[in-house]
Amino acid sequence: MSHTYNYGSHSNLTPAELFLFIVVDETCSQLEIDDVEAVLLILSGLPLLPTRAKPLGATRGTSVASVMSRSLFRYELKHKVLPTFTWQSMKQFRWILTHRLSVFVGRTIPGAGWVLLANDAYQITHNTVLKYDRIVGSEDRVF
Repeated sequence: MSHTYNYGSHSNLTPAELFLFIVVDETCSQLEIDDVEAVLLILSGLPLLPTRAKPLGATRGTSVASVMSRSLFRYELKHKVLPTFTWQSMKQFRWILTHRLSVFVGRTIPGAGWVLLANDAYQITHNTVLKYDRIVGSEDRVF
């Protein structure tokens, strides 16, 4: 026999329905203004802007992050020591070393966005399971 649960203003919820309501609640709780920033960081790194001809195998186009960072950061190191990733280099599981700070910043900004979104996904999942397991009986628990 399956038990029913109450959550907020909702009553007679099955365990699956309860879990869904908790997921929605935790998602709304987690996704505040900083998530808009994470999405903007990711989108700023998409190579949507047209650019000059590039070597064969290079990622076509350039990103807003790249254009902006090149205009702001003009410092160059003596040696190529800053690791960067492009769409093409990620497909090949390798990084590209650069000596230009602007290239490093422009290619790192979208990665920061992905890290923020991955953290949000983890927090939502973790908090949902904890809250769900506290509410339900032992026979309906996830862990």
